[in-house]
Amino acid sequence: MASASATSASQPIAYFHPTHWGDQFLQFTPLDNVTQLEKEQEVEHLKEQVRKELLARVATTVDKPLELLDFIEEIERLGLAYFLEKEIEESLVQVYENYHDQCDIDDLYHVATRFRILRQHGYRVSSDVFKKFKNEQGGFKDCILNDVPGLLSLYEASYVRIHGDDILDEAIVFTTTHLKLMVDKLSSPLAEQVAHALDQPLHYGFVRLESKHYIGFYEQYPSHNKTLLKLAKLDFNLLQLLHKQEFQDISSWWNDFYPKVPFVRDRLVEAYFWVLGCYYEREYSSARKTFIKIFMIVQVFDDVFDAYGTYDILKLLVEAVKRWDYSYIAKLPEYFDCCYQKLLETVDEVEDKLAKEGRSQGVECYKERMNRVCEAWLEEAKWCGQRYSPGFEEYVGVAKISIAQILGFVSSMLGMGPVATNEGIAWVCQEPMPTLVDASHVIFRLKNDLGSTEFEQNSRTHVVSCIQCYMKEHDDVDEEQVYQIIEKKVDDAWKDFNQALLRPYVIPKPLNDRILHLTRAVMVFYKDRTDGYTIVNKIIQDKVASVLVHPIPMT
Repeated sequence: MASASATSASQPIAYFHPTHWGDQFLQFTPLDNVTQLEKEQEVEHLKEQVRKELLARVATTVDKPLELLDFIEEIERLGLAYFLEKEIEESLVQVYENYHDQCDIDDLYHVATRFRILRQHGYRVSSDVFKKFKNEQGGFKDCILNDVPGLLSLYEASYVRIHGDDILDEAIVFTTTHLKLMVDKLSSPLAEQVAHALDQPLHYGFVRLESKHYIGFYEQYPSHNKTLLKLAKLDFNLLQLLHKQEFQDISSWWNDFYPKVPFVRDRLVEAYFWVLGCYYEREYSSARKTFIKIFMIVQVFDDVFDAYGTYDILKLLVEAVKRWDYSYIAKLPEYFDCCYQKLLETVDEVEDKLAKEGRSQGVECYKERMNRVCEAWLEEAKWCGQRYSPGFEEYVGVAKISIAQILGFVSSMLGMGPVATNEGIAWVCQEPMPTLVDASHVIFRLKNDLGSTEFEQNSRTHVVSCIQCYMKEHDDVDEEQVYQIIEKKVDDAWKDFNQALLRPYVIPKPLNDRILHLTRAVMVFYKDRTDGYTIVNKIIQDKVASVLVHPIPMT
């Protein structure tokens, strides 16, 4: 084995801030068995009440379609939709079938809410329904400015736009401008709800996090449904206890691994929060445990290629990943050998489990994609060593692979059970990338560069970002203009992404949902040109604490 000195001569070592969290997540006491059982039984009782109420509203949907829509909206916003997926899907069939019959409704709130919910569930509905809210001059009618809930609903609907939704391109500018002007004049809780939406659009947010915010708004409205509210609070708190237990379990694994690679980012808490953004439901507990381990290993490899290894050693590591052979461990230098061994052990353990279920093909897809990502990392290391600045398109072609989003997609699916079919995972991994997958990679790469360029360029010798590559080819634009151009490309990629989410689904909806939620994670961690993962900021800390630390008072 090579000595540590063999890796130290010209390593581009980066300094990453240590974790902010200490051991606070390890100090956790679960409920006693009796109390746990009582609360779980109460959830089941409340869930059945909500189910019956939903079905009762479905039975009267022809006469009272708006009441059904409101109830579905409340269930989804409170984070309870996973309890009633089948019933909601059946209900929305009726909403969709009556969509055109209800086009004469002039209530902006319901028109926009119905449009957004149907789009988010994959239905191909037209944005022409908003034309009735425009005046003869082509702008939006002044009267809708008096309807703040309607304006807010139109704002949220504009984020599910696709190419050709010109009216929603106008709506997002119109609603953002006017909501910002009026937010300070609104009363509580509407003021807080609008302020939050302006900061975090619903379509770009984590379900778990957004549901907690909505619970806080919802309970302040006198007309709230007491059964829904109680179920939402109780379920949130019970799931939080489960998540804390899961984090305790994974912490011991990471605390054993991290000292062997002390040069990488210690971001287990943030990574687990990212995983919760992907899925928080109880049924996916095993999937989260699989995903978080592979997530952290990929982060370690990313840091090795990006901030520690020399080009010659990285070539050895790429060859080792390609071979997937334990005998290569002895050929790698210190630090690199343990990274490689941990990768092999973790993925092979998952493969052994899935082989018994006849679903190990997904692991083969993962190995192939890991090899491809490592090659992209190596190409960037070569660029960095040669001080080479590629053109924008050449850069994105490699960098959207090196962002490793595909590894997140596949590893999130491996533990999901039979719904994660071999065919579904193979579709996600095919080349060229399907539009849904490609658009997510573009969003991740560009948002990552917008948020991390300054830190990476100032902290060490680092490969150029899309910002420098674009400026190289367009010397007539300044840096701020380039940032705006890249942000426009992110918006366009979201239109591609939203379009690709529409029916008919090519893969099972639960797999589509993983891709959606992991794309949303990018918008949470890299919003406002920041990198909330590498350079953890107070905003991200507060979000993590909201989901993982603070329960909701039941009173």
